[in-house]
Amino acid sequence: MHIDLSGKTALVTGSTQGIGRAIAVGLARAGARVVVNGRRNDTVEEAVLCVRAEAGTDDVTGAAGDLATAEGTRAVLAAAPDVDVLVNNLGVFGATPPLEIDDAEWLRYFEINVLSAVRMIRAFLPQMRERGWGRILNIASDSAVVIPAEMIHYGMTKTALLSVSRGFAKEAAGSGVTVNSVIAGPTHTAGVEDFVRQLVGDQASWDEAQREFMIKYRPQSLIQRLIEPEEIANMVVYLSSPYASATTGGALRVDGGYVDSILP
Repeated sequence: MHIDLSGKTALVTGSTQGIGRAIAVGLARAGARVVVNGRRNDTVEEAVLCVRAEAGTDDVTGAAGDLATAEGTRAVLAAAPDVDVLVNNLGVFGATPPLEIDDAEWLRYFEINVLSAVRMIRAFLPQMRERGWGRILNIASDSAVVIPAEMIHYGMTKTALLSVSRGFAKEAAGSGVTVNSVIAGPTHTAGVEDFVRQLVGDQASWDEAQREFMIKYRPQSLIQRLIEPEEIANMVVYLSSPYASATTGGALRVDGGYVDSILP
């Protein structure tokens, strides 16, 4: 299958590292003009250079702005006013005892992980619908379905993204625009390495720490390892393509078989 996104512009939020950057690279390799997003100009500029080098193309630009704020959103929209493929990847996570999560932290997680995506969809769905073509992908998590006891607030936001995706897919019905969620399983990123160390300690090698983490905290995984960001990106690139024209309103799993359910 040859995926050609030439002539399409893709914005990937939260794409200066990890899954977001892998998605940006994948879309750029498929021929899309890619816009990298992060909060700070310096990290965005660095990520743009990395994506260009990895994808082998210069057709990559940056749009700095904190999408958890209205001001930051305006800055990103000014830098990327016209988008064919929107990937809402921005998100934060961290382990916190449930009874210690205060109101401010609940609201912070909702602002960053959910409302930032809603803002972007509101901005771009009308123009996509007018053109008769568009792709909106919201990066969710296995935590949306299997709520982790150590980060309930994170799981809540990813569950909300599934609802957001399904609802906006209905809003886009019959327009040629598709809206889907990608349920990413436990994935190997720098942030997850820190998270694993937080839970299992620093005494073991990374291979030992990963193995202990999977056995103790993610035993449902059928591949029994962390997923690589590129594996998430492969699904996103497919869903961004014309080949996925009949897939909308869905929650597509790249979770290593972690969620013990047939659906979604």
